[in-house]
Amino acid sequence: MRAFGGVTEKWRSEPDDSPRRDLFDLRCIAEVISRFDIVAIEEAREDLSALRLVLEALGDSWGLIATDVTRGRAGNNERLVFVFDTRRLRPSGLAGELVVALEEETDVTATDLERQFARTPYAVSFTTGREELTLVVLHVLWGENEAERVPELREIAAWLADWPRREEMWSKNLLALGDFNVDRGPLYDALTATGLTTPAELNNVPRTIFDSPGKQHFYDQIAWFAENGNRSVLSLGFLSAGSFDFVPLLQGGFTKNQLSWKISDHYPLWVEFSLRSV
Repeated sequence: MRAFGGVTEKWRSEPDDSPRRDLFDLRCIAEVISRFDIVAIEEAREDLSALRLVLEALGDSWGLIATDVTRGRAGNNERLVFVFDTRRLRPSGLAGELVVALEEETDVTATDLERQFARTPYAVSFTTGREELTLVVLHVLWGENEAERVPELREIAAWLADWPRREEMWSKNLLALGDFNVDRGPLYDALTATGLTTPAELNNVPRTIFDSPGKQHFYDQIAWFAENGNRSVLSLGFLSAGSFDFVPLLQGGFTKNQLSWKISDHYPLWVEFSLRSV
């Protein structure tokens, strides 16, 4: 979502209303979320008005887990959020942030990453049936240029690869998802250096509503470890992946920029798994 915080509590907002996001928009967002078992939301703000109304629209069977607001200019007053259908899965006990131990030697030198993440990645474990899965949602620093994003991407990839050694109970079905702010090239290489892989079905899917054919970005990803000797491989069976293009349905007379403030500037990505290995 884009700046997902306040809402104008009218069914349809007027041009002079601020924010332009209205109750109709929230019902559209809730409708998309309702089609999935668990959804990670980025750019949720300190004001939870819009998020609470979405949960109200989803109903009592939906739960929420959210971080506190990230302070500082780079953090943009954002929080990371999971909403999930409690009829399908439930938290299994683990929730925590990925924190860099800057005083220790890591694969990323102190000259590469001299501070914590701009927006601390958030890991939550869930259980469904006999399976457990741990989702790590993140929003990588944008910065002034691409080079500023590499240290965070490298540290995240190394941190996730080391996860099974530190978290024996939750070592299976580790998935990273969110806005990695990557494109093909050095940024993507930094992300996948430790064995993280992304589904081929998402290779050519546009990420933002402003992308044009031939000039697509690769920002958002859903990634996991496949065959790299890492114990955090999937016991779930991967079925399919894709995105949802809401623009033709909801744009109406709005520009894409106006629509981005009402719904989102990014398309939702999704993956589907079977509880049985396939």
